[in-house]
Amino acid sequence: MTLPILYSFRRCPYAMRARLALAVSRTTCELREVKLSDKPAALREASAKATVPVIVEPGGRVIDESLDIMRWALGRCDPAGWLERDDPALIAANDGPFKHDLDRYKYPDRHGSDAAAHRRAGLAFLIELNARLADRGQFCGAAPGLADMAIMPFVRQFAATDQAWFAAQPLPHLQTWLEGHLKGELFAAVMVRVDPWKAGNPLVSFPSRSDDVASG
Repeated sequence: MTLPILYSFRRCPYAMRARLALAVSRTTCELREVKLSDKPAALREASAKATVPVIVEPGGRVIDESLDIMRWALGRCDPAGWLERDDPALIAANDGPFKHDLDRYKYPDRHGSDAAAHRRAGLAFLIELNARLADRGQFCGAAPGLADMAIMPFVRQFAATDQAWFAAQPLPHLQTWLEGHLKGELFAAVMVRVDPWKAGNPLVSFPSRSDDVASG
């Protein structure tokens, strides 16, 4: 059987959230890990954007937006009910203003930015997330859903920029939420390390056939 091809980069938060949905939906793909400084021609041919993640279906259809990949995978199979716990407005706030601040906090030299100012701006969004988690545990109820998994990789990246600072903030619900996801079996399954793909390499399937991560 011909598998969909997934172009990914392990540490990219967009690719991370796509892999989370692919894993929980039991959508097996051929994983092609991309070295961002040496992107393969096959990726550029599939998508002019040449950014990860990208799915190429066996029939040739290309999906090159991470949220579209998540919804495509969950539309095929959604055993944990993630699509029932979606919040497009919250995800848009994450992908827009928060991601803007995250980039300028994490990479001030690249953007010529005031890292402290963007950390303060990003913290305002984290405070909103913390308040939302106070009485429910996840963003749309007691169980994780699409909203949680679409946002979690970006909160992870923000927290990792200065772990001591993040740990010292009054964000107990968000810190517990993040730690719970980072220590979960699903996250471990999507963070496997593989060598960058080159034409002719042996096929690497994702998720591993031995992984049982559909519980979410």
